[in-house]
Amino acid sequence: MTLRRSSLSLLAAAALAAVLAGCAGAPETRAPQDSTKFTVENTDRFLALDAATEAVISCTGLQERLLADGRLEVVANLRNSGTSAAKVRVECVFLDSEGQPLNVDPPSQSVALAAGATEVVRFTAPSAAAKRYSIRVRAAH
Repeated sequence: MTLRRSSLSLLAAAALAAVLAGCAGAPETRAPQDSTKFTVENTDRFLALDAATEAVISCTGLQERLLADGRLEVVANLRNSGTSAAKVRVECVFLDSEGQPLNVDPPSQSVALAAGATEVVRFTAPSAAAKRYSIRVRAAH
């Protein structure tokens, strides 16, 4: 019986040591990841119009809401992942329910992004007929 008790005690001590050894390891370090709200379903709503802009400017979030008067408001978070500042021209093409543009000259903004910075741009549809939109970005000259 003494042999059995000592074997059981030894087994319990070994199990405890194994559990504690597993907990004693240093936590794994990982590089921080960009947090985005940009999903697969709205990737067609953001388009870089030139290769240089596409290489460094990304959209990390698109939000939309209906205003009290029924017009669509769009907010886009643009991120410069490059190592130098970038100046871009951002436009928002508002489309009706059939996919036709509502205006010939879409609203646009010039945005200066520092290296690694994120800036917010906001657009409001010209009328309540806007049901969809497309954000287009190109290098500003």
